[in-house]
Amino acid sequence: MAKVIVSRKQCTVNPLKMSQPIGAALAFMGVEGTMPLLHGAQGCTSFGLVLFVRHFREAIPLQTTAMSEVATVLGGFDNVEQAIVNIANRTHPRLIGICTTGVAEVKGDDLKGFLKLIRANHPELGHIALVNVSTPDFRGAFQDGWSAAVTHMVEELVGTPMLEGSFSRRVNVLPGCHLTPGDIDELRDIFESFSLDPFFLPDLSGSLDGHVPAEFTPTTLGGISLEHIQRMGSACWTIAIGEQMRGAAITLEHRTGVPYKLFERLTGLSANDELMGFLAQISGVPVPRNYRRLRSQLIDAMLDGHFYFGQKKVAIAAEPDLLSTLAHWLSEMGCEIQAAVTTTPSPVLERIPSEEVLIGDLEDLESRAVGADLIVTHSHGRQAAERLGIPHFRVGIPIFDRLGAGHQVTVGYRGTRDLICTIGNIFLANGHEPTPDTWRQPVQETSPLVQLHIA
Repeated sequence: MAKVIVSRKQCTVNPLKMSQPIGAALAFMGVEGTMPLLHGAQGCTSFGLVLFVRHFREAIPLQTTAMSEVATVLGGFDNVEQAIVNIANRTHPRLIGICTTGVAEVKGDDLKGFLKLIRANHPELGHIALVNVSTPDFRGAFQDGWSAAVTHMVEELVGTPMLEGSFSRRVNVLPGCHLTPGDIDELRDIFESFSLDPFFLPDLSGSLDGHVPAEFTPTTLGGISLEHIQRMGSACWTIAIGEQMRGAAITLEHRTGVPYKLFERLTGLSANDELMGFLAQISGVPVPRNYRRLRSQLIDAMLDGHFYFGQKKVAIAAEPDLLSTLAHWLSEMGCEIQAAVTTTPSPVLERIPSEEVLIGDLEDLESRAVGADLIVTHSHGRQAAERLGIPHFRVGIPIFDRLGAGHQVTVGYRGTRDLICTIGNIFLANGHEPTPDTWRQPVQETSPLVQLHIA
């Protein structure tokens, strides 16, 4: 069990974490026809806008209430009202997702009360869904904002259950912020291969997957529709991916009665065996032949690659669920987690295969990564990797000095196989040859759960 400690430095040096408001804003971008709105100073929104544009290399819909010094003191109702009316008239969204920032939270603006007054003053806005979420940027981190936004969308938008036949093949999927649009596409293929109909909330694969739209739209150009969110209460199961989504899954269960299953990670052989076994169980469909073959390819990649992973020391800095996913998978491949740094408390931290997990910044990672064979974090860790002369594998948000961040796939048998090849090639390119001690390390071939479904 890892010991979780918190950095007590007087200041943050080379920050690792990003704020709750932009995490919530990204979650809203997974809904079709949406305009995220940050209630705060204009600079807060500008920062998030630049960060997302550099990472996804796409047009990003994001607006601000542009709080001034006077509005901060007297209250931001007029700013919120004017922003919502302007957005409605100019961009015609189906949903406006309002996220608070530190300015509004410190002032104590009653955003829920503001929206009631705006609804009363502007009946013409009745066709637009308004969802507000409290996301103070002086507390929590990116995945906390994402989780809060998804939970509030469930509370505000999901309708009461409707009977649609004796057995629904619909499944709700609540992906954490550590999954890329490419990951969601891979998971959709997996679910559909079991004759299931997945509804992803949020669904970044429709809005930020890098496709060229037929025509410009000022709001999100894809994602899950409001109609599909409304019908999530008619699903047979909810599948939550990442501990951060437990709250949203529980809220959905309480609201609709749909049971949920949480998977902490979907990277690695045993994790995907568990997923395949569960899908076979709830669908009544045997594991498809192509995934049996992909599983065999993953095992072969593990056999080929474990020579180069064994006894390697890895330093990781990421949001808790992403940190947990990568640390467990690397440990299974024979690596030692030399340093683990994260952004915010989470129940998964104590289970990470490392002596300690530090809630800190990238300076903490750099000081703990001396002598490591690999640094794993987002693009802001590149200077630390350069100073230490250690290879750097980029993962998470933001990745702005490499192409294809949104298409990166690390889930499923296919994603895990490709991840082994990618990181194994980094070790190979930097002269990390296997040692005799490494050759003797065994590789786990299977897990008992799925033998029943695959045999």
